[in-house]
Amino acid sequence: MMKWEENVRKVEPYVPGEQPKNTDVIKLNTNECPYPPAPGVRKLAEEFDYGKLRLYPDTEAGKLADALCGYYGIAPEQLFIGVGSDDVLALAFLTFFHSGKPVWFPDITYSFYDVWAQLYRIPYERKPLDGQFNIVKEDYFGENGGIVIPNPNAPTGVFEEVGVLEEIIAANPGSVVIVDEAYVDFGGESCRKLIGKYDNLLVVQTFSKSRAMAGLRIGFAMGNPKLIGYLKDVKFSFNSYTMNMPSIELGAEAVRDEEYFKHTVNKIIQTRERVKKELAELGFTFPDSRANFIFASHEKMAAKEIFGELKKRNIFVRFWDKPRIRNYLRITVGTGEQMDILLKNLKEIVAGG
Repeated sequence: MMKWEENVRKVEPYVPGEQPKNTDVIKLNTNECPYPPAPGVRKLAEEFDYGKLRLYPDTEAGKLADALCGYYGIAPEQLFIGVGSDDVLALAFLTFFHSGKPVWFPDITYSFYDVWAQLYRIPYERKPLDGQFNIVKEDYFGENGGIVIPNPNAPTGVFEEVGVLEEIIAANPGSVVIVDEAYVDFGGESCRKLIGKYDNLLVVQTFSKSRAMAGLRIGFAMGNPKLIGYLKDVKFSFNSYTMNMPSIELGAEAVRDEEYFKHTVNKIIQTRERVKKELAELGFTFPDSRANFIFASHEKMAAKEIFGELKKRNIFVRFWDKPRIRNYLRITVGTGEQMDILLKNLKEIVAGG
């Protein structure tokens, strides 16, 4: 080891889903939307005045903030905008989990929660989900340094009723409770309605899934003005210009086209429900997903083997060789045509296995 390495902050980084360079694939491994953004986004992108890029962007992302506040019926001081929900969540970890007490989150969930806790030297505990991948609410009653609950969860797709989460929020007035709602538009109910009732609640959402804008990196949080104020203080302490100008303008346009948004989400939900039935006929079982993916396990064939066979056929899904979930595949819901190809190949694979 080199001498200077003794002073380096070391962390095991998060490993994102594979992004194949070959475009001739069916990519069902990172939960991207299979459809393009709203038509107005394309029009605005084509007409964008590139000369404006010589200027710094609006530090408050005003156009985007106005659109989001209007859509969700919240005040500007209840909104925080960041570069994707990952950025928002990472800033929230840094801002709110500073007590020295352990932060709690489920044992099966996004692996970057662990990474952020390790990066910021935050103690944490993983609370086991039950046999159906639901949280055990009583596990979140007690002294802690903060709580993070993804709802719906990933990779399971399981949605917890808002009433269950409200009990946890109400039982922890001394801690910030973050509800990560990246997938809530695909069939869940948002905790957003509770932000006026509980000053310790922060709700985080993203444009990457239901609004089909993963490439622009737009995320946001909603909460009590004091929470939002502290979050902004941390953000502006290291970078005032995190949101770029095209993201601000194109993101605002995406919010304005509610009809296209709802149409796209409904298409994905309909495809998901159809594919659930066809997967079950092939011998797969899965929790009832309320997200844009299905967390499936086959009754006879190992997930790792199915994963490998699909990859040989240029079909990418997600697999984790981890306790409790190593026999599951997370399958993003693609277009109807993409899912038909997946199902055809799965039928051949499990028949041969």
